[in-house]
Amino acid sequence: MDQYKAVLIGCSRMGAFIDNEVPADMRPYSHAAGYEACERTVLSACSDLRPEVMERVGTRYGIPADKQYTDYREMLAREKPAIVSVATQPEHRAEIVIAAAEAGARAIYAEKAFSASLAEADRMVEACQHHNVVLNMGTNRRFHPGYDQLKAVIDSGEIGALQTLIIHQTSTLFNGASHSFDLLQRLNSDAPAAWVQAHLPQGDAVIDGDILREDPVGHGIIQFANGVTAYALNSGRGLEVEAVCQRGVVTALGNDREWQLRAPVARDHRGRNKLGSVEFPAFEHRASTLCLIEDLVHALDTGAPPRGGAELARANTELIFAFVESHQRGGARVELPLAGSKYRLARERGPRQPKYEPDK
Repeated sequence: MDQYKAVLIGCSRMGAFIDNEVPADMRPYSHAAGYEACERTVLSACSDLRPEVMERVGTRYGIPADKQYTDYREMLAREKPAIVSVATQPEHRAEIVIAAAEAGARAIYAEKAFSASLAEADRMVEACQHHNVVLNMGTNRRFHPGYDQLKAVIDSGEIGALQTLIIHQTSTLFNGASHSFDLLQRLNSDAPAAWVQAHLPQGDAVIDGDILREDPVGHGIIQFANGVTAYALNSGRGLEVEAVCQRGVVTALGNDREWQLRAPVARDHRGRNKLGSVEFPAFEHRASTLCLIEDLVHALDTGAPPRGGAELARANTELIFAFVESHQRGGARVELPLAGSKYRLARERGPRQPKYEPDK
């Protein structure tokens, strides 16, 4: 079958070189490595403000010098790609995603967090809808086969209806909670959130009027409209998630390394269920970045919606800013949808230097 032409905007860590930092079973993990591994895509050009970084991308992924652009708009106009990867920081993402949609891209792979403000997220959704662009955000666990299997256990009803979700690493809102919130959304079948209540331990130090000078750490409660309650914690356990159902519990431990299922195995003296460990269903391990790109390819092939979508990315962003709003109101409950958010992430920092060689 034909290949789809892809281009990369933002050639740093997640764009092209994070594969040098992660274990082998997570690779391909960067955008560029994902396109290289996917049989249906070819990475044909890249854009970054730093020619020396693009040169290293060109060497690693076979992109010639005349396909390396310091002006991404020129690249979009000349290359006319089907898929555009936007691997910049969120402060710059809205402008680029909107430009890609307006330039004729059919699919966009946008890094997380989706945007630096809720108003920008609204503009991005509008652009994708208007130009009929499919989009997946780089919250990789949405595409991880292990979490597919965990969700299948929940959806099967074998341990009853989902009641509670607990995640043990929320971390910083944009960089970390974008992952955590998306996983909670996915496991709860993307039901809309009704309200949140949150605290940002260092929030007062980093929120300057309407500007977030740094990405704040946060934790709190998300109440979903379908009755499921999610607790987004920073307990110290690392990234672990637990789905508590009426008759059992299914858990992912150790940052996607261990999978557990506890279900009724006996009755106690009062006839109540006693939970015990049972075998977690087997699944085929595949790299989540590759699964994300293949999902975009499937959407382009069939016209089916992607697993993610701009609207869900926007809902994820709304949770981030609802946490900020709750903190600013002294931990009060904030009802959703969130109206009139004026906050924006605006950090004063340069781009991160990629790690060009793998860890020894």
